Amino acid sequence: MWITSYLGYLQQYYDLTFYDSQRLANIHLTINSDENVGKEFDSGGIATAVAHLLKNEKEPRHYLAFGAGGTIAWKAALKGLPVESLYAISSAWVRLESQRPVVDVKLLYGEYDEFKPSQEWMDRIGTRNEIVRNFGHDLYTDEKIIIKVCQDLLVTVSVKDTVI
Repeated sequence: MWITSYLGYLQQYYDLTFYDSQRLANIHLTINSDENVGKEFDSGGIATAVAHLLKNEKEPRHYLAFGAGGTIAWKAALKGLPVESLYAISSAWVRLESQRPVVDVKLLYGEYDEFKPSQEWMDRIGTRNEIVRNFGHDLYTDEKIIIKVCQDLLVTVSVKDTVI
């Protein structure tokens, strides 16, 4: 599974805590399709996950989030989650947000991701954004992207951690 590649690269350098967004949201489906999961997140799952994340995390952290996880971390940061940085990949629901958390945010999307925010939204919200050519919504599962994201994090987080 693709997530193990991220964990394998990053655990060499950081103490990691892994959250499954569906578990945070208390989503338990008989038929686990993208459509069914999306409906569950839309009908209260994101709010549930935000509440659980706020309850679980009290110290400032760097967040790497995928899909709904990016929206969960974004909304939790707006509600007071201590966030040092948020690197969100293919986070579809953030395009519906009207304000951004006052933290370092980077958004990464594939060029062909039908759920990526518009350029106008990105400019208005004021996040750092990157659109990767020739990829769609699932770009985070590609080994080249995994390596790129991990390298981005290692550089960004290392630089931030040394600045006191």
